[in-house]
Amino acid sequence: MQKEKIKKVYEGVVVSDKMDKSRVVVVETVKKHPLYGKFLRRRKKYMVHDEENKSKVGDRVSFVETRPISKRKKWVIQEILNNR
Repeated sequence: MQKEKIKKVYEGVVVSDKMDKSRVVVVETVKKHPLYGKFLRRRKKYMVHDEENKSKVGDRVSFVETRPISKRKKWVIQEILNNR
């Protein structure tokens, strides 16, 4: 009996749709500095697989972890939350 691995799910905004079946999605997190208390914005880009080429630049999407599709793509779009 194998334990099913919990897959990570993120939400972000599509910033590039120039590739076929691939999107670049930016995820922004806000963290509080432990000493000074200032809020810091952190952005990270993910290469995400989009099989039907449905998402466009500016769309908010949620994406989930999957098996490696290519060297940089290990994520797949789960749903488009809202269009531009």
